[in-house]
Amino acid sequence: MKRLTPLIAFLLVLTSGAILIQEAKAAPQPRKVLSGWIPYYSMSRSMPAVIANADIIREVMPFWYTLKFNGAKKLPVVTDLYSPANPSVPIATPLATLRGAGFTIIPTITDGTSELVLAKLLANPVSRTQVVNAITDLVMTNNFDGIDLDFEGFAFVDKNTTWNSTKPNWIAFVKELSGVLKSKNKLLSVSTPYLYDPAGTQKGYFVYAWADIAAYIDRLRIMTYDFSVAKPGPLGPLAWTERTIKYAISVMPASKVYVGIPGYGRDWVTKVEGTCPKEVANVVRVGAKAATFVLRDAAALAQSYGVVPTYDETLGEVNFTYTKVYSGQTASGLATTCTATRTAWYQDARSFTSRIGFVSKYRLGGVAQWTFGMEDMAGSQAIRDAALAIAPDQVISTIETISASGQSAAALEFGSIIGLKASFQLPDKLPINNLLVRIETKSATETLWKEVATSTTGVDGTIQVPLLLSKSAMIRARTDGTWERLESISPEISVIITRRISVNAPVSAMRTQVYQITGTLAPRQSAIPLQLMQQRAGKWIPIGAPVVTDINGAFTIPVSAEQKGFAKYMIRVAKDALWNQIDSEVFTVVIR
Repeated sequence: MKRLTPLIAFLLVLTSGAILIQEAKAAPQPRKVLSGWIPYYSMSRSMPAVIANADIIREVMPFWYTLKFNGAKKLPVVTDLYSPANPSVPIATPLATLRGAGFTIIPTITDGTSELVLAKLLANPVSRTQVVNAITDLVMTNNFDGIDLDFEGFAFVDKNTTWNSTKPNWIAFVKELSGVLKSKNKLLSVSTPYLYDPAGTQKGYFVYAWADIAAYIDRLRIMTYDFSVAKPGPLGPLAWTERTIKYAISVMPASKVYVGIPGYGRDWVTKVEGTCPKEVANVVRVGAKAATFVLRDAAALAQSYGVVPTYDETLGEVNFTYTKVYSGQTASGLATTCTATRTAWYQDARSFTSRIGFVSKYRLGGVAQWTFGMEDMAGSQAIRDAALAIAPDQVISTIETISASGQSAAALEFGSIIGLKASFQLPDKLPINNLLVRIETKSATETLWKEVATSTTGVDGTIQVPLLLSKSAMIRARTDGTWERLESISPEISVIITRRISVNAPVSAMRTQVYQITGTLAPRQSAIPLQLMQQRAGKWIPIGAPVVTDINGAFTIPVSAEQKGFAKYMIRVAKDALWNQIDSEVFTVVIR
């Protein structure tokens, strides 16, 4: 996430040797398509899962913070959920582990306020800025790479009748927060439930206004799960998932979009025979809230009841039905037994493969798993296998030179520093940040490109490198091919460097007296012929024989004039294999 200090490249063409650029071939590596959450309450499970799958994970979202409102201070505050839950392991410990593994760390902050509290905070410009400041302070104090907003209160706590009034304030908040974070080279991620085209009959959770915030966010993680909650059914059927993906990529670059995959399953009661014991009577009934289980336990659960799960190809999910007997006592103390028919739904390795299929099909940023540590080994391997099969992204680059005045520069005098500006983006125009760029040059007499500088792109996908060129050359910017992206080579641009002539001449001289014109040629080279030119009748005429420079690039030209008046001169260096013709400034000697 940090841009390297640009290098000034001194291209000493007379003494430096060419640096060969060779392409290193390595074993195929999976695309890092997996991101996900690390909950504060299950660190012992989630952290090992993250480290074990580091080859397919680029960024992680520690689920450690929530936004509260301090009534006494009348201020929004960020509350740390991690520390109370893990008193014996300082927060610095997992952070050091995550950073050591090279992950981008984008913690999630949830809405921990009561109904409409956050909506009202965002409605007021003053308190909205206070929320922005509280979040920014969290990011900067901990040197996080950005923040992930998981403000689900709008969707599931506030009534949907408030969405039309909340929506513009949410947009204003995202825009303001984005501006602050981007000025600090930080990322903004947003995690929301599904959304459809608001122009259609079914809108989804339109309060989150994807089209309006698209320009201000770097990641959109769609919670493509919980399709079925109150009644038995799939957690995130394929058609439903694909529909919301299609809308998302219609309003923002596909590479910003991450599709959600659940690490849990749900288990509903569909039928009850008999009278259930008082201990379970409220939960073992038709219509009761579904039980949940983690994916690593799904196969064992089915096996324990002697049933074989069925994979639904259309829905892309697994289900099984079983019966469970509950024995105990009624509220009056009598012995009782009931038999419940239960139906479970979940996503397995095949389900994960189909979701990664959307990543490949639509060139999405990846998948987002709720949560790390719930999955089984087969699920992780399915993601890894699919990630290996996804082709690298193409990198589109542009390059230009900028002079000190800020204008485009194609021809410069020797010794002038120019700025090289290059930009890099994906085919959908999303800027590529933290990309190592190699600046290479090649002169007319060279056959190999040589590396003269390196830099790393910022969040806007650009680099700016100052260069001091010692001769005319072609310049290009190149990025290495990796498992994630193809090698990119920018268009080549030509920069013409001209020699610089410094002249010392007397202001006046006596007629027929021999006087000297001296000076230096830069770059300093010996045996370079120079010709004194005099303006006569509007034409420039060679005067005398050419002289050559010494080892320091210095020269001396003896001159005498026959006529009194104003003699206008200049010194010319002819064109050669490396340099264009160059004339000095015109100077005048008064002949007395």
